Amino acid sequence: MSATYAPATQPTMYFIGVSTGRSSIMKVFPRWAEFLGIPEAQLKGIDFPMNADPAAYRAAVEFIKSDPLSNGALVTTHKLDLFSACRDLFDEIDPHAQRLAETSSLSKSGEKLVAHAKDPITAGLALDGFLPLNHWQKTGAEAFLIGAGGSSVATSWHLMCSPNNQGNRPSRILVTNRRGPRLEEMRHLHAGFGSEIPVEYLEIDLPEDNDTVLARLKPGSLVVNATGLGKDAPGSPLSARGVFPEDGIAWEFNYRGDLVFLRQAQAQKESRHLQIEDGWTYFIYGWTRVIAEVFHLEIPVSGKRFNQLCELAAAAGKPSEAVRCGHGS
Repeated sequence: MSATYAPATQPTMYFIGVSTGRSSIMKVFPRWAEFLGIPEAQLKGIDFPMNADPAAYRAAVEFIKSDPLSNGALVTTHKLDLFSACRDLFDEIDPHAQRLAETSSLSKSGEKLVAHAKDPITAGLALDGFLPLNHWQKTGAEAFLIGAGGSSVATSWHLMCSPNNQGNRPSRILVTNRRGPRLEEMRHLHAGFGSEIPVEYLEIDLPEDNDTVLARLKPGSLVVNATGLGKDAPGSPLSARGVFPEDGIAWEFNYRGDLVFLRQAQAQKESRHLQIEDGWTYFIYGWTRVIAEVFHLEIPVSGKRFNQLCELAAAAGKPSEAVRCGHGS
């Protein structure tokens, strides 16, 4: 066990990210734990820089695996890199994690450490919650995913393969990223999906390159900031001159930070007739799915009890910039 980590003295879940101390979950978790009947549980953050040394990921995972009261973790930002560095440490890997080569959460089943990829589920719940009914079928619109990290890959799986959306899929998916190898990894994963939706993979250098892709999109298209810019690092993947598609949908994965992408969309809301979504509901779904797995709880994704969780989260830690919670579910 790494000397860096002190053994847990009570049931503990870890949050592996970049700036975990600034997340609303640090205020929300104690209220949720009380509501869910696990008041003794605690949440601790573990921060790594983006693209950290694989040895650092392994030390954290080895500690969680060996420490009796460390129940598991939620992983953000590092989903692909942590999975790659620690794959041999996992005793079980769920089908989504196998398929996407990422992990967004770790839990324990007896003495076994289990890697899960929850983003295809949580991103899908959030996306289906705000997309108009049969949106793709009615509009023929496209999806533009800016960034090729784990959340983007998971969202692409939902758009391309979710059994709930057969016959209602984007006419095309475009993905941009500054790192070519990440795009190639995504291309390789997509090849295994068996989807017939055409996908363009574009290596870009500047925000203006994303503006050029933006200008090509059909009316009604979905534009997603899946880069971490606006939260893990300042700024936006678009320049100030980027123009959103007419009647488009702008989805900012983040709910905290400088949220430049979100403000760029809001500035064009009336002129381009945009629907704008931030990451607050994604945050709710993401955390509740992982907490359910880590502490072996039944937590619903809709209805009265889910709405109570949304209300507790909003009261405890919803930033003023976050625009919604729960989509009325």
